[in-house]
Amino acid sequence: MPKSNIVIGLDIGTTKVCVVVAEKDDVGKLNVLGKGRANSEGLQRATVVNINKTVDAISKAVADAERESSIKIKGVNVGISGAHVHCIYSNSEISVNQSGIVNESDVRRFLEKAKTNIRYLDIDHEIIHVIPQEFIVDDQDGVLDPIGMAGTTMRGSAYIVVGLRTKIRNIKQCIEKAGLEVSAMTFEPVASGLAVMKESEKKSGVVVIDIGGGTTEVAIYIDGAIRYSEVIKVAANDVTHDVAYGIKALNDVAEEIKIRYGCAWSKVLDSDEEILIEGIEGRPRKSFQKSSLTVIVEARMMEIFELVRDIIKRSGYYEYLNAGVIITGGGALLPGTSELAGEILGLDVRTGYPEGVSGGIKEAINNPMYATVMGLVAHSLQNNLYQDYGEVTQEKPAQAPEPATPQPEPAQPQQSADQNPDAPQAGKKFVDRLKKFWDQL
Repeated sequence: MPKSNIVIGLDIGTTKVCVVVAEKDDVGKLNVLGKGRANSEGLQRATVVNINKTVDAISKAVADAERESSIKIKGVNVGISGAHVHCIYSNSEISVNQSGIVNESDVRRFLEKAKTNIRYLDIDHEIIHVIPQEFIVDDQDGVLDPIGMAGTTMRGSAYIVVGLRTKIRNIKQCIEKAGLEVSAMTFEPVASGLAVMKESEKKSGVVVIDIGGGTTEVAIYIDGAIRYSEVIKVAANDVTHDVAYGIKALNDVAEEIKIRYGCAWSKVLDSDEEILIEGIEGRPRKSFQKSSLTVIVEARMMEIFELVRDIIKRSGYYEYLNAGVIITGGGALLPGTSELAGEILGLDVRTGYPEGVSGGIKEAINNPMYATVMGLVAHSLQNNLYQDYGEVTQEKPAQAPEPATPQPEPAQPQQSADQNPDAPQAGKKFVDRLKKFWDQL
């Protein structure tokens, strides 16, 4: 059947699986037709560790999205992240076609050559996708969209995302076992940035920090293009585990306490109060002060932003971030997060919500935790990754052959964020701060 105008985003996170069904409305905004969400227990640090649990979560989220949108979901644009994903710069140069006007075919050839120019990619890694940085058509540099420009040669650079084959295969297996097809895979920091950035910020220089359940993703944009990214293996779940350890409670109770009473920075705590929780398995109730809880939360959040600061400094782009910082993801919802980030990073900070959304359920996804999945549908629309099976759920979807996927070329992955030699020092700072809590008990 012909392609529909429907796009599907699938965010398989450490704590949740989100699905969004959307289309572009008449004014170019995302019209959200339906969404689904399920708790995720099959991943650790954005990596699949239990296939069956992950499949169950995907199936549940997809079923909810199908019921809400009346669309039968088949092809999805899935986000991918984790410390195993790396980005590599590659230069490319081609001759423009005989007409002397750059067209889409020229851009495709440019990107393919960028892939072939990468060397030393071992057999354990594969290319996920290629993101153009900028183009130079003859002597005109700083071109972000060269199509339609006149010239004889086109050169520039691309940002190539690579990941471990086994981990990518596990993600694909989960999706296929859930009865779906992978239409595309998108690096999650790219998706999150696309969802929350304004065009002026992207051009001025901005860093997007997505604090998820298992990982924190950092992406730096300068002059309208992504220039640097890393994934940190410290995130919101670590805050929950610290709270559980500190108050001697179950993780579920600690998560509830964190969401209800948590504060990321003691300086913005307006008042103190006593928090009472039930004991584990019939044990006596116990209480502690909200200020003591804040000491625990603040210690881990400070560690996250100190690691982010190290990444930004290491990137060499710190002085170019005129628009400052956007913090998004579920971990951005704690009171005091933006203020603490501004204090540590020394930059202006705002909380990022999905931009350019319309439709009847707009308010339902107006939350930083939906930034990645909304970025995935935005990326699909931007790249015309429409679903081939966008039918109403009452009808049986027609079958179509899966398009052939080009084989990736070899290259050498860069060092991951968890190999950062500064990380142990940041961990020591966290332990020192946590001791303050024990002194108050």
